[in-house]
Amino acid sequence: MKTLVDVGEIQQLTARIPRLDAGHKPDWGSMNAGGMIRHLLDSFEMVMGQRPAADVSSWVSRSLLKYLALKVPIAWPKDYPTRPEADQKLGGTKPGDFEVEREKLISVLQQFSATPRDFEFGRHPVFAELSAWEWMRWGWLHVDHHLRQFGV
Repeated sequence: MKTLVDVGEIQQLTARIPRLDAGHKPDWGSMNAGGMIRHLLDSFEMVMGQRPAADVSSWVSRSLLKYLALKVPIAWPKDYPTRPEADQKLGGTKPGDFEVEREKLISVLQQFSATPRDFEFGRHPVFAELSAWEWMRWGWLHVDHHLRQFGV
């Protein structure tokens, strides 16, 4: 299976995920480790067209914010509010079995990055349409951001 990002980058992310356990405490934010895993799963399901997400994009978010988030080498801000569809306190999925969902995240990440894809990308709720490279960049940055949140 070919990937749209460097295979080593995907392996690096997937190797970090098993180091996260249910008892990890966040360095910032209010999610617990299970909630963070579920947040990532909900987010990937939205962009892979498996979960609906409201379009809240604007000219600013589709241009300036997207550029800053995906192309400028700065860390994503901490405590930035998430979309309600991926927030377990609002419309997101409640966390299930931690170990099962942690393994599912690894599988979803591999599916997300593989080519050919067996799904169609949806629209990003804030950035709207993204290229394949932008989707891979978003996915890597999003997972890395949350793994760093838990010191992994």
